Formats: sequence, C-alpha cells, structure tokens
Amino acid sequence: MRYIIIGAGAIGGTIGGRLFQSGHDVLLVARGAHYETLRDNGLRLITPGGDTTMPIPATDRPVRLGDDDVLVLATKTQDTAAALDAWAGAEHLPLVCAQNAVENERVALRRFGRVYGMCLWLPALHLEPGTVASYGTPLSGMLPVGRYPQGVDELSERLASDLAESSFSSFAVPDIMRWKYAKLLGNLGNAVEAMCGHADGWQPIIRQVYAEGTAVLKAAGIPYASREEEQAKRGDSVEMAAIDGVPRPGGSSWQSLAKGSGSIEADYLNGEIVLLGRLHGVPTPANLVLQREANRFARERRAPGSLDIETLAELITAESGSPSPAR
Repeated sequence: MRYIIIGAGAIGGTIGGRLFQSGHDVLLVARGAHYETLRDNGLRLITPGGDTTMPIPATDRPVRLGDDDVLVLATKTQDTAAALDAWAGAEHLPLVCAQNAVENERVALRRFGRVYGMCLWLPALHLEPGTVASYGTPLSGMLPVGRYPQGVDELSERLASDLAESSFSSFAVPDIMRWKYAKLLGNLGNAVEAMCGHADGWQPIIRQVYAEGTAVLKAAGIPYASREEEQAKRGDSVEMAAIDGVPRPGGSSWQSLAKGSGSIEADYLNGEIVLLGRLHGVPTPANLVLQREANRFARERRAPGSLDIETLAELITAESGSPSPAR
C-alpha cells in the first residue's frame, strides 16, 4: 500500500516521514520551493531523538495511481477543495483527512466514496523548505482514525496499525467525529496565539471561546470526547519536548501568519462555532472576533504576535457588550 501525502507540511511531513522510516511506500506532494527541496535533497525530519534526511519520492502534481494507493490529505481546511480538485479522477481511492476542523470530511465525501477522518495531536513545525520539526516524544503524535461519518473497517484498522508501528499512538474508532469535535474545541485558541503570541492575560479569552464552543455543541446535540477521555487515551505517550536550535514559537495558525500565506484556518475553527451558534441561537462574540481578526491579520499579512491582548479583549467586549474577558 502506498501513502500519497497531499500537503507535506508540518503534519503531512511528519506522518509521511515516520511511515517512510518504518518501511512503508510514501509519496510526498508539495509545491514551490518546498517541493523542489524535497525533490533535490529529500525530507529533513528533526525530532527530539535525532535529525534525519530521507530520500522520500516527491511530486508537485497528480501521478499515475494504483489500486493500493491511499490518499492522505494534510492541507489546511481552506485549501481542501482546491487540493481535491487537483486529484479529480482518483475518487475511487480511499481518502484520509489528516486535518484539523470538522468540515473537511463533508467536502471530501462530495467527491470520494470512501472517506476517513483522522484526529491530530501532533506538535510540529514547518517554516523552511524541505524541513519539518516534530516535537512529540516518546511518540510523535496521537492519531485516532475512523471511517466517515462513522464506523471501523479493515482499512481503518490497517491505517491505525501502520501508524502505530511508525512512532505514533493510533487506534481505529467508530466515532471519529466525536474526537474531532473535541480537537476543534482545543483549537479555538489558535487565533489568540497567532495574533498575540504568548502574552500574559490570554487565559480568560481562551475560557470564553471554549465556553461558547461547548454551549454551541450542546445546543446542536453534537457529542465530543471529554478532556479526561483524551488524556487517559494519550497518557504520557506524547509529550512536547524541546529541540535544540529549533524552537516552536507557535502552532499551525501562528505558522500561517509567519509564512505570510495570506490565509488562515479561522473560518473553519472559530468560524465553525459562529456558524453553529447562528444556526442554534447561541451568541458567540469571542469566536466571531477571533475569526474576523485572524482573517484580517492573514489578509494584511501582519506578523504573528503583533496584537496586544488588551486590544483583543476590548474588541470582544465591544462585540459582546459584556465585561472584558481579560484581566
């Protein structure tokens, strides 16, 4: 079975690199300078355990496909539709959404008959062409996987098995979206980190966006795994460790701003809560402000960490008419 990793960034590069290290057939799909570096020099994967460069095959366009190929989509959600359009003609193959947010699987199911969700607890960094740093230890990440919209089948079991022998904690679950909604709640603070860095005073804002998120999911009747369940499953198998010379200044949304990509995932993280809130009559002012301001930051290509937390708190107060959530 060949794993075709569409989007070989922080997540896709780590998954593809670890699978390749354990002997699996892998093809990385990337663009621009990242693709050229992968093609010419291979993938450099830096982990707490070492620094390795691997000659993983790479491409910047669709390739001839075999019946045993599995597509693993690891782009940001805002790039999902365009990425899938590029692989028109591959709809007979299974597609795994190794992505945050909860919209990707719905988009994929419009095109592909067999769609799988993968939940990501995988701290990684990709800012330099050809290089990915992965900070999880002793395992690189925890990756539950399951058929979308629900169920476990032979392929999901094999995916979990292959990942489990490739430095991941992975297991097949029949309710993958319950896990992904839990991860969605955990990602609601991504925009705060992206815009404000690690400034003091962020905790009350995070509590507010999380409270809005749980209220919305309750109103919508959407189940999600508890923090206790996730922690019990993960245990101490995935902890974030420092890598000498390669600090991790921020997560995926921070990295989007740092790259100046012009887009960010806020429409599908905070924006998902805003959408559900509007559908079910639940106010979501903090998530609305984070969605709006993160999009503005990306559009204007503003530097990550350049907004002070007090200004963000004031914007949320103005939107909600409630006391400031910060300090």
